[in-house]
Parts: sequence; C-alpha cells; structure tokens
Amino acid sequence: MDLSRRAALGLLGSAGALSGCVSAGARADVPASFRHGVASGDPAADGAILWTRATPDDPAAAAVSLRWYVAEAPDARPVARGDAEARAARDFTAKVDVRGLRPGRDYHYWFETAAGTRSPVGRLRTLPVGRTDDLVLAVASCALHPGGLFNAYRAIADQPRVDAIVHLGDYIYEYGETGYGAEIGRRLGRLPDPPHEIVSLADYRRRHAQYKSDPDLQALHARAAMIAVWDDHETTNDSWTDGAQNHDPATEGDWPARKRAALQAYFEWMPIRDPAPGRAAEAINRRFDFGDLATLLMVETRLLARSFQAEFKGETRGADDAAAVLAERNRPDRELLGEEQRRWVAGALTDSVRDGRPWQVIGNQVVMARVAGPLFDQFLGADAYRAALAELTPSLRKRVEDSQRSYRAGLPVNLDSWDGYPAARERLYASFRTAGSAPIVLSGDSHAFWANNLRDEAGRAVGCEFGATAITSPSLGDVLRAFRLGEALAAANDEVLATDQAAKGFLLLTLTPELARGDWIAVSTVLAKPFETRVLARFERRRDAAELQRAS
Repeated sequence: MDLSRRAALGLLGSAGALSGCVSAGARADVPASFRHGVASGDPAADGAILWTRATPDDPAAAAVSLRWYVAEAPDARPVARGDAEARAARDFTAKVDVRGLRPGRDYHYWFETAAGTRSPVGRLRTLPVGRTDDLVLAVASCALHPGGLFNAYRAIADQPRVDAIVHLGDYIYEYGETGYGAEIGRRLGRLPDPPHEIVSLADYRRRHAQYKSDPDLQALHARAAMIAVWDDHETTNDSWTDGAQNHDPATEGDWPARKRAALQAYFEWMPIRDPAPGRAAEAINRRFDFGDLATLLMVETRLLARSFQAEFKGETRGADDAAAVLAERNRPDRELLGEEQRRWVAGALTDSVRDGRPWQVIGNQVVMARVAGPLFDQFLGADAYRAALAELTPSLRKRVEDSQRSYRAGLPVNLDSWDGYPAARERLYASFRTAGSAPIVLSGDSHAFWANNLRDEAGRAVGCEFGATAITSPSLGDVLRAFRLGEALAAANDEVLATDQAAKGFLLLTLTPELARGDWIAVSTVLAKPFETRVLARFERRRDAAELQRAS
C-alpha cells in the first residue's frame, strides 16, 4: 500500500538526514551502472538503511542522481520511494534511511538512475514487534579476498531463511599482494587491489570496491540486511586506540589520519548508519530488539577503548619474558570495551531482561572464553609430537615450539582476545550478573568454530559463546592437521565444549522462546566451484540453562 502523508513526510525527513540524499527535482541525467550491487543494513521495526554505489560513465562527473524504491515483492507496486544522490565526495556511494515500513515483514528494494538504469533487487526484513516465535541469524567473519572464493557468502545467500546477517568484522583486509594469503590469491587470480598495503582514503575505497565487485558477496548483501561491526583489518592488524601492530608511523604516516581514512571508507561503503552528530565515529555499539524474543547488542572492541596488547618484546621467549607479558596482561586497568560502553551493555541487558525477552545476544569481535594453550607432548604423546614437528617448515616449527614454552609459562592461546584483558572480562561478567542475564556471545576473529561455556574467575556460569569461523581466512588448523588442534584445545579447557580450527563457513543461530541452537555450517572448499555445504556440529541451550550442550 502507499505510504500515508504523515509516514511519507517522516520518511523524507529521515532520508534527508543521511549524506547522499537529495530532494525531488534535483535529478540529473548522468549515465551510470551498478557494478557493486545493493545492500541493506541496520534494520529497524519500521525500516532499514539502503545502500548502493553508482559508477558514472564519465569519471569526471560530480554526482549521479538516483531514485530508490521499496516494495513487498520484486515486481510489486512500491510502498515507498524517494530520491538520493551518489556524490564523488563519497566515492559515488549512496545511503538512504528508509522509514515508514511495517514490522516483521520482508521487503524488496532497488535503485534507478535518472537515465533509467536499474540496479539489482535486494531483500530485507524489518525487525518484529511483540510476539516473535523464532529468529534466524547468519553469523560471519574474516573474509580474506586472496584467501579463497567467497563460497560461504553464497551459501548464506542460498539459505531458505535468513532474517538478518551479523558480520563480526574483518570484512576487508589491508594487506598487499605479498601479504597474508597472497600465495592462494596468485593461484586463484584474486590478488589485492590496490596491490600495495592500503593506507590512504583512496586505497581503502579501492579495496572496498574490489570486495563488493565479488558476485558472491553481492548475493549475500542482496539476501538480507546486514548488522555489522568492524574488527582490526578494516583499519589494520591488531589495532587499538592509539596504534596498531601493522602500522609504522615512520613509513605509513600518522595513525589518526590512517584511522580516519579507513573509517570514512567504511561508512561510505557499508550499509550502516553514519555516526550521530557529536558521537565518536568509533562508537558503533548498537542495539536491535527482535520483538519479545531477543535483544542483540553489537559492541566495539578495537578503536574506542582497547589498551595496548600485551606481547613479547623482540624474539626471545624465556621465563623472564613470559613473566613480563603476564604482568602486563594482568594489570587491572586494562580495557577492551571501556567503562562507558560497559555501562551501556549493562543497561541494555537489564532492560531486555526486565522486558521479558528470553535471549540476550552480544555481537563481539574476539573470543571471550578462557582458552589455555594445549601441551602437545602430553596430548599427542612425546613421540607423536616430535613426528608432527618434523613435518613442519622451520619457521612454523619454531612458532609451535615458542608457543609451547609460552603455554607452560601460563600464557593463553591468544592475547589479542579477551584472554589478553582478564580484568576487563571480569568487569563485564559482573555486569551480566547484575543484569540477571546469561547472554549468548557471538565471536569472530579466530578463523575457527567454537562452542564455549563461559565462567567467571570463581567458576560460576555466566553465559555461552558461539565462535563463527572464517569465510576464507587461513587458520593454524589448516597447517597443523597432525596436531589435532581442535581436539587438543577442547581437552585442555573446561570452557571449550568443542572447536574446529580448520573448517571455513558460517554460524547459523536459531532462537525460539525455549531454545537457542547454533549450527556450524561448513563449505567443502574455498578454492573452487562448485562446492557443498554440511552441518559439522549442532549445539543447543535451553532457556532455563546457561550452558551449551552438543545436540544429537
């Protein structure tokens, strides 16, 4: 049906609040094409963000005028429409904040140029209001373009039902053609563009454009609205508030300038609401309520408050070096969320529990569980461990031997995760208890599937965690097959119910009022097409329990 006059006025007002939007009558006939598809994101009960990029035939054009449409079917009469503009100042991207739609409904949308060229058609579902019987979320992370084909994205697009896509970061990677995963990219003809590591605004824009040129990623975005946060590679590896492991000021310039460029390109190219006036661009923590069933909180753990990562200095890995790293790791003032964001999480959890929603879900970048490193000589046996080491390259063998010394000294598997910030984790767990919530935590970054039962330092159950594996990014499990890494990690850790350290794919999270179910869905290959998908494992949690169980 057509929008009422009041809804139409509200829609035009909210659309005009986003850059890239213009009033009717300002259209110019600039020929352009939609090479990067369409996308939607940040769904609300009455609308969502619509995104596209219009590539002008004339690269000297200043803008491309567009008209957007929303309908209840791809060829149905539009229920909402309006004008937008893709400007050179925003790399010819355009975003519209559509409002006035009905809750809990599927909609289709598309764009057209003034010259009559039509974009692909995308699909989104608005958030439900009131009674909600179930919810299906596809959870993804870590898509290294040279690392393989985006078969897992295509598998999500082919799912019979996806209400929304939760992306936990590493949507792009910053490396050049000699960097991480490049040897696979050379074999597949998927080398990075630009070929060097990205640093400038023009670089970040080109890398986003390369990603959104991928047909499988375009199919993903056309399938459902995305709720996204960044991790580190949207800026650069192991980023924190004041720098990054993969940023050298001497050769790559000022860190704040690089971060601003990365975030500008991110907000241009992603279907996410732009920062509200007066709010830091880094503060992308947001809340989504799915009727009376669930609240999803997306948090930011990289650029807003993260303290410098505890790490070894130099190449030595002796007892004194490990003790220094442990001392830094255990400082009580170290932060990941920051106090303001933690209070926001606590308040949102409290509200959700008070309102009677059975599920609170936290979309978070890095693994939250305690994960001690496995001692392979004990797990495999001394002889099998030596044989497995002998099969490795010298550099990888040294890496494994160094890790074993670190684990014996008491260091966890990954200092870049919540394990590197244990005091901050305990503060967050205290907020869970105060709110009366035992959340489901979703994690990316690790390139592995996880099913974890979270406990505080006193051993009390505080919630559970599903880790989503990589779409393509390589894992240690890929090259440490003989070490049975996943089994070793589960055997060494009470909080780790199960983990797969090699499979590529995504997590499918299904919620009903009484049950939460997580399916590890793996693709058979990222190196070729066609491919197959299969459910590697399934885990469930009852409403009246805090912990996951493996489903039969």
